[in-house]
Amino acid sequence: MPEARLRTGLINAGLSQSLAACMAERMVDRLSLAQLMRIADLPKAREAESVDRFLRRIRSLGDPEIVAVATSSAALCATGFARN
Repeated sequence: MPEARLRTGLINAGLSQSLAACMAERMVDRLSLAQLMRIADLPKAREAESVDRFLRRIRSLGDPEIVAVATSSAALCATGFARN
């Protein structure tokens, strides 16, 4: 259930469905439930965002672990190198 909520939150934050699904799959195993909920609760984006803009929003959460996991997940998923 946390993975589905996170995936929906990432899509609502402006990421593509495929990128959001890949990132959620990686992130759910690497972050606490509280951290995942903070990401899933990001406000909806006005329009589809670039990964860079999304990561700026993640940095605004002020949690270095979330930033590290989101950044590595985004990079690996966007390039197709993601492996769980």
